Amino acid sequence: MARPVRLLSVGALTLDTILRVETLPTHQGKFIASDGVQIASGMATSAACAARRLGAEVSLWASAGDDSVGGQLVAGIEAEGVDCSYVRRVPGARSALASIVVDAHGERIIVPFYDRRAQADPEALPFSDIRAFDAVLADVRWPGAAALALKAAHAIGRPAILDADTAPLAVLEQLLPLASHIVASEPAVRIICGQALDLQSACTDLACRTDAFVAVTGGAAGTWWFDRAARSSRHVAAPKIKAVDTLAAGDVFHGAFAVGLAEAMPVEQALRFASAAAALKCQRFGGRLGAPERAETLAMVAATWPA
Repeated sequence: MARPVRLLSVGALTLDTILRVETLPTHQGKFIASDGVQIASGMATSAACAARRLGAEVSLWASAGDDSVGGQLVAGIEAEGVDCSYVRRVPGARSALASIVVDAHGERIIVPFYDRRAQADPEALPFSDIRAFDAVLADVRWPGAAALALKAAHAIGRPAILDADTAPLAVLEQLLPLASHIVASEPAVRIICGQALDLQSACTDLACRTDAFVAVTGGAAGTWWFDRAARSSRHVAAPKIKAVDTLAAGDVFHGAFAVGLAEAMPVEQALRFASAAAALKCQRFGGRLGAPERAETLAMVAATWPA
């Protein structure tokens, strides 16, 4: 039996408070939640947990304060089977927090807080050899670490995957050239390419700016990816589901896509695998807690794209 692939996930680690309401607030006042959870999360962290459930061995490189919240975060992610030995604890810094409100249709408002001291650039990778990992996934929340990890992986031909999400344009422009694979959210691609483009055109536009593989995720609208052999953007439809909670769906998508690439799946197959995992997550409340196991993800792939 082949060994599980090894993945390094780099970026955000936050304590998320997730509250479920019927309708997202549009004015000030008090609103009573019908459900709520508090979990260790964040983009890279949620992707790491999703990849672990899908069968990969995963290490998280993130930064937290030396406060009690930081200890709670590490314990929560280690309980998922993710290696947290590379999580940096910064003396005197506060660990990241996020408050999230999710409505009955699965849409949400996210308000994160990051202490700049905890997010200071690292001087070097926290390990001696990037070759220990079959793929590297980095988000945009800790750019200094993302740059080091993506550059090192790309230099030796490992998949260096950038989760390009909402961030200052300067951060996106810093990280885009370092990645071998760029999977951008709709808000990120509009920051990079402009507001007027539809997703198919935005995917093509982004692909013209880099030599990397490029895909753009559009939630229920599916994913566009640029086929360089055909010189055109192609579409992978999203499975048809009723969304309960879209929080962390993009993170689950990125974690699953990274697993697919690390396992040498053809890129369209990896995108279908990722789309299925994200769709299953959207049917469950609780952010990353809804990330699926491998067997049910493969079953969703088979049901959505019959051979």
